[in-house]
Amino acid sequence: MRHDKFHGRVQDTGRICNAPGCDEPGEFRAPGARGSGFDGPGDYRWFCLDHVRQFNSGYDFFAGMTPDEILRAQSPIAGWERETRAFRPDAGIDQAPRWSDFADPLEAIAQRAKARRADHQKAADAARRGISPDERKAYDALHLAYDADRRTLRSRYSELVRKYHPDRNGGDRRYEGRLQEVVEAYNLLKGSALFG
Repeated sequence: MRHDKFHGRVQDTGRICNAPGCDEPGEFRAPGARGSGFDGPGDYRWFCLDHVRQFNSGYDFFAGMTPDEILRAQSPIAGWERETRAFRPDAGIDQAPRWSDFADPLEAIAQRAKARRADHQKAADAARRGISPDERKAYDALHLAYDADRRTLRSRYSELVRKYHPDRNGGDRRYEGRLQEVVEAYNLLKGSALFG
């Protein structure tokens, strides 16, 4: 079975078009009749290209619905009417889920927690050294350690300018935004008391 993602065509299924009297292959799926026992399209019908176009031009999702059902289906909060457990009045009475209740085979939760702890530790270290939040961003932009001296600052600045400046990297202008960050960070730090 082959799928043509751009056209919704499913080829080589052996289905025949469901339109009466048509013997073309049924390669395009269309919603079936409602009342299939669940809130969905029901059993699918399969049409050839011409008949699926004809079907689509006359399809009405709201056919058979009352005005109130149509209004509910068009609501931007359709499906979000129920309170989540965290916001219910009895939240916390029953035991809330713990992180250990979740399977984390790729360790995505753990990695995010580690990154957050490292960021908090870095911020605390910067505050202990008297580094302002703006100066911390500048250190990050230049990839500098907090114990860097003026010579290291100049060396890193020169290295990054060579890397990002179009005159030095073969005319590649994709990094101009990054170059601007580097220049601003250097100008902030070179006048800082930290490098005095």
